[in-house]
Amino acid sequence: MLPEYAHHLLLVFAAYLIVIASPGPSTMAIMGVAMKQGRARAIALALGVVTGSMFWAFLAATGISTILTADAGALLVIKIAGGLYLLYLAWKSARAALASDAAQMKVIPFASKATLYRRGVLLHLSNPKAVLGWLAIMSLGLQPDGPPYTLHAIIAGCAVLGLMVNVGYALVFSTAVMGRAYQKSRRWIEGALAAFFGYAGFRLLLLKP
Repeated sequence: MLPEYAHHLLLVFAAYLIVIASPGPSTMAIMGVAMKQGRARAIALALGVVTGSMFWAFLAATGISTILTADAGALLVIKIAGGLYLLYLAWKSARAALASDAAQMKVIPFASKATLYRRGVLLHLSNPKAVLGWLAIMSLGLQPDGPPYTLHAIIAGCAVLGLMVNVGYALVFSTAVMGRAYQKSRRWIEGALAAFFGYAGFRLLLLKP
């Protein structure tokens, strides 16, 4: 029979898995990059997403994120930055949807792996929900009578799950089948991404603190 703290860990991992696997700005960005720019660049974006997530995890572990969430001004800055960044991604997708096939290659060149990695990091660093999410995860997993290694187990386990899910999206959506589907439906896919990022950006900006 599993000890009580092990049940808490499993609950944390299950909750984290549901959150990161659900459609959101990060997963949609990975899917889009995988289909139109290939596996390597999608993996770079995915690694950036995981890095940003782990940054908030370490802040939550040290208690800094608790101070941050108590400061309404700090959360407001993060919210505005996140909303504007999502609107920027919406604009880029809309631009790609409206461009001709020739212009798509010339005017909108492939982003470098380093740029995509930074984009993945920014997607998480500019998301106030990530701060609150990690606070919830830590409060759910850390128990007063738990072993001292529980915190390390939470961070390590979530990091592994984050890599598996995000890199998994990059691998699946970068297949030849998905690549052909993107070429055939490029405008529709880019339009859908623009609509999704635009909705998410406006929703974040209009969200009450």
